[in-house]
Amino acid sequence: MFFNSLHFAIFLPIVFLLYWFMPNKSKTSQNFILIISSYYFYSCWDYRFLFLLIFSTLLDYFSAIQIENSKTQTHRKFWLWLCISINIGFLGIFKYYNFFIASFTDLLNSVGFYAHPLLLKVILPVGISFYTFHGLSYIIDIYYNRIKAEKNFVDYSLFVSYFPLLVAGPIERATHLLPQLKVKRTFDVEKAKEGIYQIVWGLVKKVIIADTCANYANEIFNHSNSMNSLSLILGAVYFAFQIYGDFSGYSDIALGTSKLFGIDLLKNFNYPYFSRDIAEFWRRWHISLTTWFRDYLYIPLGGSKGSKWLKVRNTFIIFLVSGFWHGANWTFIAWGFINALYFIPLLLLNRNRNNIDGFALSFNFLSLRILLSIIITFGMTCFAWIFFRAKTIHDALFYIKRMFTNLEFSEQYFRIERYSYEIVFLLLLFVIVEWNNRSKIEPISGKFSGLKLSLCLAAILALGVFSDYKEFIYFQF
Repeated sequence: MFFNSLHFAIFLPIVFLLYWFMPNKSKTSQNFILIISSYYFYSCWDYRFLFLLIFSTLLDYFSAIQIENSKTQTHRKFWLWLCISINIGFLGIFKYYNFFIASFTDLLNSVGFYAHPLLLKVILPVGISFYTFHGLSYIIDIYYNRIKAEKNFVDYSLFVSYFPLLVAGPIERATHLLPQLKVKRTFDVEKAKEGIYQIVWGLVKKVIIADTCANYANEIFNHSNSMNSLSLILGAVYFAFQIYGDFSGYSDIALGTSKLFGIDLLKNFNYPYFSRDIAEFWRRWHISLTTWFRDYLYIPLGGSKGSKWLKVRNTFIIFLVSGFWHGANWTFIAWGFINALYFIPLLLLNRNRNNIDGFALSFNFLSLRILLSIIITFGMTCFAWIFFRAKTIHDALFYIKRMFTNLEFSEQYFRIERYSYEIVFLLLLFVIVEWNNRSKIEPISGKFSGLKLSLCLAAILALGVFSDYKEFIYFQF
């Protein structure tokens, strides 16, 4: 069930009405309705994998209790690593088994040993990376005594399966979400209005920006051998806006939907393309995943303490694992490696925390420097996105080679029967709107919100009917 589908447009109001208008309303009944709705939501993808979600919930729930009740550190470690191993094992089988087997087979073939690998013909369960990380953060926090084990199985089940964040995040922490699930929620009109505005703006990002950019980006990446340098550069830019509009749009819809039920989720994007360096970009992009890796991998490895070698090692580990988390393909690992290369100079020069505060532009030299740094950071990000989007390393290298050697900068007419003028204008307008609304939750709220809401809904309906690209990119992760 996609957020941008008629199915969800029917599903959400029904759940909303049941949630707020049922008789004898209590915290438990509210949570129970959300659990049933979440299981139905997940079953719409593939009901056969619902057992994985339930098994993961049971595993983490009972493991946490065993860790808390263990009398010795040895027993605590046993239950911790048993739970981690099983969770990562399921993730590895479904997501990475074929990648490792195929890569090992290619290595053997390259040295003259020919093998016929046994590959699994399985579908990647949607959302498995996200709900696995939800459970792992909970288990690790229990082990380090940051929180107490949750004894109420209904509350914990909802924490894992809550449908707004189930298939593509944000990756919630038990310390933030569980306390909200343990109390009865009361209806807040202002929060609900805020949620509706955020849902609509998320749909604008997805349907108008991401889906439109997808048509252009797919055309250029799929026919890169016939594209000139200008089109290839634009293709990287289009994909940058596609993945931002797609994923941040999903996060906005998730956060807005959750507000309708009186529950706040973690903010996942903070205008990342206005970053002044790559370190600031990673503080603003997919915030829940970045902070997850920081807290549960980077800091335990030693973080930024110790020698320069340890700092470099930890940085490469965090970026390579982040790349590999996104998918079983060498292109994602290359994408992580490139971002690590971007980050290392800032780390070694102690400049990775330079751009933390907000900023404003005016007509002076400092503002020109800021604007130039934003453009350079965006260009570096677009270059790395080429590897993320390409199907193979060879395709990415071919794309880059042709981009820098073709050196033709004329406007091309695409097979999708359009030029780039219209989308460039749309993206410029989108950037202006985003820039002017950086301090708001989303651009629809505030003055003339009713008019802006109507215009956005009209645009969504007009473009959504003709869009042939419906899926969210991060569902594959």
